[in-house]
Amino acid sequence: MGKSKGIYNAEFPEGTTVRIVEKDELERFLADWKAHNPLRPEQLEYAGCSANVTNVFFYHGGDELYELADLPGIWHEHCLARVDSHD
Repeated sequence: MGKSKGIYNAEFPEGTTVRIVEKDELERFLADWKAHNPLRPEQLEYAGCSANVTNVFFYHGGDELYELADLPGIWHEHCLARVDSHD
């Protein structure tokens, strides 16, 4: 939550291109995360994919949640990485 911009400030604002982390990281998150908006097993197939952020939500306490263009589900900040301009 708030890796660099702090609580209630989106790490990835709408329109930002992000990459979903690799499958092993998604599997770890799926196994370990016990709170709100759990990752769904079918989301694992999108590991490594890039997409644009279409919506940003904040769960109580500041957890950042994202909707991504053309990809199903809600994505936690921990499951995403910024796409560098050279990627």
